[in-house]
Amino acid sequence: MKAKKVVRLKLDTDRIDDAVLALLYLNQYECGSVWKGFDWDAMNRLHEKELISDPVGKAKSVVFSEEGERRAKQLFEQLFVVKET
Repeated sequence: MKAKKVVRLKLDTDRIDDAVLALLYLNQYECGSVWKGFDWDAMNRLHEKELISDPVGKAKSVVFSEEGERRAKQLFEQLFVVKET
């Protein structure tokens, strides 16, 4: 059997982070916390960008920073809201 060639793609981690941030906004609770069940590398990058609280720990959620929530809302609307014509 011939081995398959593995193609390594260069990922745009900033765009991945934007999508994760927008999806976090989708799952935000009224208390402001967000379930943190996304890729750990992306979550850590969002924390390093000061958009969410530290995802490391026992808590199953994180909290947006003020800038993080603003950006998450903007990205959510840009990526997922159908614009009426």
